[in-house]
Amino acid sequence: MRWTARDIPDQGGRAAVVTGANTGLGLETARELAGAGASVTLAVRSPDKGEAAVADIRGDHPEAELDVLQLDLASLDSIRSAADELDRRRDRVDLLINNAGVMYTPRQQTADGFEMQFGTNHLGHFAWTGLVLDRLLGVPGSRVVTVSSIGHRLRSRIDFDDLQAERGYNRIEAYGRSKLSNLLFTYELQRRLAAADRETVALAAHPGGSDTELGRHIPGADLLRPVLGLMTQSAAMGALPTLRAATDLRAEGGQYYGPNGFMETRGHPVVVRSSGRSQERDTQERLWAASEELTGVTYPV
Repeated sequence: MRWTARDIPDQGGRAAVVTGANTGLGLETARELAGAGASVTLAVRSPDKGEAAVADIRGDHPEAELDVLQLDLASLDSIRSAADELDRRRDRVDLLINNAGVMYTPRQQTADGFEMQFGTNHLGHFAWTGLVLDRLLGVPGSRVVTVSSIGHRLRSRIDFDDLQAERGYNRIEAYGRSKLSNLLFTYELQRRLAAADRETVALAAHPGGSDTELGRHIPGADLLRPVLGLMTQSAAMGALPTLRAATDLRAEGGQYYGPNGFMETRGHPVVVRSSGRSQERDTQERLWAASEELTGVTYPV
């Protein structure tokens, strides 16, 4: 019940790729994996910020094996370029951590015309995972861990007639929809991997309430900070559910990890249950098909 970073098994010889690893949860995830011996690729939008994160991590772990890969999840061209570059650098990947995301942004579009939160948080990671999955298949113990949120329960519904929120935009609904999509994606991916009898498994995690810059777009965040502080925890604590999903030898495909405290906002990582809506198989399959059509990416499973 009190799983911590000290419980991470030796990761020597393993290769991990963490999206959004230059700050917040991603940085702490990369730090702990590197400290446990993994070779970690920081897949980030800004190479300069990625190099700063590398220097930060090496301050704690001077011998860490780290490299930076430029990846903008709001651009399919960037995703394809990053996948090609990763193929050149690595012949195998043990851990793919889909951590990067945006939250409560004003109405914006990705480079490909997708609503920004849905396009980055879900479609970007869907395309990215599909393009690099062949580096995980066949690798014993390999895992895809996608970071969702307790926000997947808030005003979230997949409207297949308006996936890009063109009829009306609400930043809270858009975020909830994108985080619900992360879970629908994880469960469908796990079912496909299991049906194909692959070594790789898919899991999900959420950080609870974490004090990171992701919340900078929350309306009235500065005024609410004293109250929010009671329901948030450090990025290091928030990263623990992801780390447990990625490394706990007892973890199983299809599991969802989150904090064990009040309303899953704080605490140590345990298996938690996602919303009933996230477990609707018809919705999982339908979103998968729509995501393939929108991104042009099909999976090898």
